[in-house]
Amino acid sequence: MIRFFDFIFSLFGILLLWPIGLVIYVLGVFDTGSPLFKQQRVGKNQRPFILLKFRTMTVNTQSVATHLANSSSVTKLGSFLRKLKLDELPQLINVLKGDMSLVGPRPNLFNQEELILERSNRGVYNSLPGITGLAQVNKIDMSTPKKLAEVDAEMLESLTVKKYFQYIFATIGGKGSGDRIKE
Repeated sequence: MIRFFDFIFSLFGILLLWPIGLVIYVLGVFDTGSPLFKQQRVGKNQRPFILLKFRTMTVNTQSVATHLANSSSVTKLGSFLRKLKLDELPQLINVLKGDMSLVGPRPNLFNQEELILERSNRGVYNSLPGITGLAQVNKIDMSTPKKLAEVDAEMLESLTVKKYFQYIFATIGGKGSGDRIKE
């Protein structure tokens, strides 16, 4: 049932929000010259997939977890996009393709070994990664791998259609703040 909702909402989201995405893309061309950010992430069953986002950091920023990136790497446009969570819009394509769900654990990088171990031990990778979830609406990010893996597992064990919608509406309503960036 959740895959059905993912497909319908991502399809309609893309169809309705493409004008906003186009504006962000054009602004991104002027901001960094490369408005789309593509990065290999850990997906379901630890299979790699390419995550899509609007670029919020300079092109030469090192590929590390967000909490390890330096805040000076974030562009002015990027700061605005992060604040409104608009940098996540291209992930609707990942959801439509079936690489991600709207609700699930945020996909991590393959170099986040501690988080991979914690999530593996808790069966988190048996599910699709998501754009939002329990950890995100409660401001728990990848800087605390054990706690994040525990909350991800808790969410997946108790995920219902009702909670699926609660996490989505909480995120749209502005709850949560995304991953911290090093000052």
